[in-house]
Amino acid sequence: MSNTATLSKTTWAIDNAHSEITFKVRHMMIASVSGKFETFTAHAETEDENLTGAMLSFSAETASINTNAADRDNHLRSTDFFDSATYPTMTFKSSHVTENEVVGDLTIKDITKEVCLKLEKGGTGKDPWGQTRIGFTVSGKINRKDWDLNWNAALETGGVLVSDEVAINAEIQFVKQG
Repeated sequence: MSNTATLSKTTWAIDNAHSEITFKVRHMMIASVSGKFETFTAHAETEDENLTGAMLSFSAETASINTNAADRDNHLRSTDFFDSATYPTMTFKSSHVTENEVVGDLTIKDITKEVCLKLEKGGTGKDPWGQTRIGFTVSGKINRKDWDLNWNAALETGGVLVSDEVAINAEIQFVKQG
């Protein structure tokens, strides 16, 4: 007879109304421009309500990019950047999750690279309708050129129009399924 307790798998679905996927990039080397993806989905599978060892997956429609500037958004959708017509989605799938970080494969334009992001659990609780929710923040930095997002323009004063480094931040709220 085994003394080992069996943990049950818990499935979670993202609550899009209470979640966001955002990014910031330096513009002209003097200020940051922010943006977000409007259309995305994410799922998680955990052992009970513990994020350690979880399997997290995420997908965003690249054409849903929104920086509050139509011309810039159209440029970001073009072949200079995301090439949304050819590569309509970007994805992430975790390979390792601890209490403080998530490691996994980020795929943009069919290029997959491993990234390590900071994970901060916000908490777990029941909403007024009896649904169990879990919230957390994922943040980190990537180099956009690793995914062939290479377009840039040199500035007269030196430097470039768009920095290579992109700060990403995801505020996620999941709802327990079943």
